[in-house]
Amino acid sequence: IAHSPDSDDAFMHFAIGEGKVDTGDYEFDHVMADIETLNRHAVEGRHEVTAISIHAYAHLADRYALLNHGASMGEGYGPVLITREPRSREDLQSCPIAVPGDWTSAALALKLWMPEANTEVVPFDEIMEKIDCGDYQAGVIIHEGQVTYEQEGYFPVVDLGQWWAQSQNGLPLPLGGNAIRRDLGEQHIREISRILRESIAYALEHREEALQYAEKYNRGLTREQTDRFVGMYVNQRTLDYGDDGREAVCRFLRMGAGAGAVPEVSEP
Repeated sequence: IAHSPDSDDAFMHFAIGEGKVDTGDYEFDHVMADIETLNRHAVEGRHEVTAISIHAYAHLADRYALLNHGASMGEGYGPVLITREPRSREDLQSCPIAVPGDWTSAALALKLWMPEANTEVVPFDEIMEKIDCGDYQAGVIIHEGQVTYEQEGYFPVVDLGQWWAQSQNGLPLPLGGNAIRRDLGEQHIREISRILRESIAYALEHREEALQYAEKYNRGLTREQTDRFVGMYVNQRTLDYGDDGREAVCRFLRMGAGAGAVPEVSEP
C-alpha cells in the first residue's frame, strides 16, 4: 500500500501499521512517496493499493478502481496559489506558475480556474523556496503548506477549494483517493477495502492515539497545526465520499475532459 509521507495519510494507515485492526490473511507493506511519484508508479501498476490524485485517475481508470474510502476532499478549502507579494490573476498571466506535478489535482484545479496558466512542475516541498529565491512569482501549495503559508509571509491569490465550492454550488473539491488494482479480483478488492476502511474508522475513533503516531510525519507542524491539518483531510468524508462527493469527482473529471486537460472516462 503506497501513500504520501504526510500526517493525514499516516493517520489513516496508523491502525494497519501498528496492528490495531485484524488484517486476516493479508500482510501490508507501506511504501511512501510524494503524490506525483505515486501517480507515475500507478502507470506501471507498481502497487496493489495506492494513493492517487483524482486528476490522475482519468489516466489510470483501466488499471485501478477508486475505493469508496480514503478520499481527501477540500470542503471549501484546498490547494492555494500563493505569491511573495500581493498579486492578482492578471499579474500572473505571463508568468510560469510552479505546480506539484502535472497529474496532481492541484494542477487540474488551477487549469480550470485559469486555463491560460503556464505551469512548470516543482517538487511540492520546494515550491515556497523557489518563490522565495525568485525562480517563480507564484506556485500552488498542497499538504502542510496550506496551514502555514500565511504565517510564513506569503499571500494567497486564490484558494482553489474555496473557488470550486463557490462555483459548483458547495461541492467539495476532489483531491486524492485510494485506488486498488483491478486485476486483484472482486473478492480480494472487497476484503482489502474492508480492512482499509476499518483502519480509517479506528483512527477517527482513537484520535489522540492516531495523532501521536501521525506527528512523526508532520514536517514541522505544531501539534495544534497537525490536528487541524489532519481534520481537514481525514473525516467522515474519508470513510465515504457521499453522493455529493461522488458527484464532485465526476464533475471534476468531466470539466477536465471538456477543457482538454484529461482523457474522458466513464463514471468512476
